[in-house]
Amino acid sequence: MITSLVVLFLSTIVAFWISAICGGGASLILIPLLNFMLPSSVIPFSLTIGTFTSSVSRIVVFKRNINWKIFLWFVPFSIPAVLLGGYLIKYIEPSYLQLIVAFFLIGNIPQLFKSKKTDLPVQSKYSRSFLAIIGFLSGFVSGITGAIGLLFNRFYLRMGLSKEEIIATRAANEVFLHLVKLIIYIALGLYSKAALGLGLAIALATIISSVTVKFILPYFSDQLFKKIGYGAMVVSGVVLLASSSRKIVDQNGLQVALEHLENKTELALSWRETNFVLEYSKTHGLEFERSIHWTGLPLQLQQKYFALSKSHSNIYIEKVMRFRKGASYEFYSHKEGLLTRLD
Repeated sequence: MITSLVVLFLSTIVAFWISAICGGGASLILIPLLNFMLPSSVIPFSLTIGTFTSSVSRIVVFKRNINWKIFLWFVPFSIPAVLLGGYLIKYIEPSYLQLIVAFFLIGNIPQLFKSKKTDLPVQSKYSRSFLAIIGFLSGFVSGITGAIGLLFNRFYLRMGLSKEEIIATRAANEVFLHLVKLIIYIALGLYSKAALGLGLAIALATIISSVTVKFILPYFSDQLFKKIGYGAMVVSGVVLLASSSRKIVDQNGLQVALEHLENKTELALSWRETNFVLEYSKTHGLEFERSIHWTGLPLQLQQKYFALSKSHSNIYIEKVMRFRKGASYEFYSHKEGLLTRLD
């Protein structure tokens, strides 16, 4: 256990060094370690203790570098948004939002190959309404996904801020979000004594990381700092794309199959309990087929369905659409282990 604590402590220092330079990503390093030490349900509590303490310590170390204009228009709109996101998580599947975020992050690839002369233009004077919108979106995404991390890096990197100003302003903007999340976790009972102990160990390591990172920053030019930030966004996007896609596939039973037969080619897609088929044959040309419920049948065909259901169980219905032709309907049922068409 002592060895695990030492590894966690040292890893936290390094993780939050990387987080300060890249604009996020500490959780990608710490979550695998915490998985060996805590139940998954209380890991966010331990991490949030660390991120909250990290933000506070960065504010202390870099307090002179905080851009108060951004802070004053960011925070008031982010707090209610994180509460709204936390409430809507009951009704919104986070995996789909994570997928959108992943594509947004991967979209920063071109910035990795741009020279200093062709880099994104600096926008040092955003309107107050824009700052309020960014604050609201960051809080909302944080409330649903549990993190904002690298998502809003692009915003900070285009503000014309120095390295120190980016770190300080991010910390000031996010400290209240972390505090609100801590309160939510405690209110929901998503904590334990072990999680609290490890969270305090992470918190101590983040303080050391925040104090020492000040001596590391001078070795990074502003241009290199930005490149690392964009690189971290792209890497995070790829990881998030893989994980969220896998979750969506598993949750919805997504299956794709391509089959070449003698007279036709068929692409089949299964999503939840619905099947879609795109078929091309020499006889009928291009067809699109999808499974439907009997209530989607025209009235006259519903009578046929009820007649067939008396002698067949589990009847499957497909709606077939052909180019420049009306829709037709096909009925299938299992017979001797095979799906057989019923005429």
